[in-house]
Amino acid sequence: MENTQSQRFFLYARKSTDVEDKQVLSIDAQLNELRSFARENNFHIAEEFIEKQSAKVPDRPLFGQMLAKIEAGEANGVIAWHPDRLARNSVDGGRLIYLLDTGVLASLKFPTFWCDNTSQGKFMLSMAFGQSKYYVDSLSENTKRGLRQKVRLGIFPGRAPEGYMNDVRTKTIVVHKKNAQTIRSAFELYTQGDQRLEDISNFLAQSGIVTSSGKRICKSKVAFILSNTFYVGLFKYAGELHEGSHEPIIPKPLFDQVQAVLRQRGRPERKAKNNPLPLCGLISCTTCSMMITGEHKIKRQKNGNEHQYWYYRCTKKNKAIRCTE
Repeated sequence: MENTQSQRFFLYARKSTDVEDKQVLSIDAQLNELRSFARENNFHIAEEFIEKQSAKVPDRPLFGQMLAKIEAGEANGVIAWHPDRLARNSVDGGRLIYLLDTGVLASLKFPTFWCDNTSQGKFMLSMAFGQSKYYVDSLSENTKRGLRQKVRLGIFPGRAPEGYMNDVRTKTIVVHKKNAQTIRSAFELYTQGDQRLEDISNFLAQSGIVTSSGKRICKSKVAFILSNTFYVGLFKYAGELHEGSHEPIIPKPLFDQVQAVLRQRGRPERKAKNNPLPLCGLISCTTCSMMITGEHKIKRQKNGNEHQYWYYRCTKKNKAIRCTE
């Protein structure tokens, strides 16, 4: 029989915020069950590790810290509620089985799952880890399939934009009558051409449309609202444009007017760059070996005469040499 008196155990409890773990015991419930399990079996708990992170991917900080301490000889056993609390990915599961193979880890103890450091025990453990990973992969595929089906039905699979709200009963997006009118007024206000994005943000704030923290909507978010095709009955998903089943709140002509103003105000006229002058790129400075550049200057005299000059000078881009030219 295995001598548990000479073993030192680490207690590991994990709770993730993912949907898959909503039915799993909470941290407090896990701790109560595991401590009682340890007392009943005279397991000495050297340290407790409580982690609130998904196990879908490797590199959990506390889990890695626990394994490092096991490799350092501070403990040779782990107590957890179920194997899926320890690993839901092939990397972490493989590390635990390897530690059992090499004798660094003597045993894993679970109140709901039998596992001993034997060939049969490790086989059962690998099956449990594989089942946990399969559950995660299957859940991800089912979720993606459900999202694709919603898109086919014209339902945007995400949070409703300002002016709409998510109906939790029908799992659809419906019009928020009060905010929808405010959004339409914001579109109409911006078509006047004399309104800045800051002005639209102030207008929305005065009408009660702010961020979740109660602050004014930033300029980039205002620009996104004014260019969001969702308001005309379309939405983007996975890089593609889809026709939505929701009710449009902005007429297409009004939306197009706003896009024209956005383009006009977003691309101000810029001063044309100077054309490259002759000799530029052909002659270098004799002092620092940097290329020369040319400047075109126009001098106007009081009598109305105008003279044009081209000056050439060193670019002085060599920071290691102080050019005196």
